[in-house]
Amino acid sequence: MPGQQLKIAIEKLKGSGVRITPQRQAILSFLIETMTHPTADEIYKMLETKFPNMSVATIYNNLKVFKDLGLIKELTYGDASSRFDANLQTHYHAICDRCGKIEDFYTENLSNVEQVAAKITGFKVASHRMEVYGTCRSCQLNH
Repeated sequence: MPGQQLKIAIEKLKGSGVRITPQRQAILSFLIETMTHPTADEIYKMLETKFPNMSVATIYNNLKVFKDLGLIKELTYGDASSRFDANLQTHYHAICDRCGKIEDFYTENLSNVEQVAAKITGFKVASHRMEVYGTCRSCQLNH
């Protein structure tokens, strides 16, 4: 599945006139293969040995390109660094309030929440996100 997702993403980049550099492909591949919702700095640290000339700015610039093309989502929670998610299926996040780990979970799509919000507020609702906060298994064990 990740290989297919990478192939589709590369075709979308090509179709948008974006050149496929080895760095760009490595960043995208890392995002698709990881489930950790990495920050830009974490992506940089994971790829710096393979691409010693790549800068953090290169990571940020590519993340912006990927986000603008709808290949990834930027997750912003409070004052912490943005995290990036290449999983575009409808899913939600459980976030550890101790270590910051983010874990995906799937449940019935909550699109009815958008309809209720629109009815109550009069907003034309475009999307929603949901996250739950608590303590992950690892932090519970190490307490």
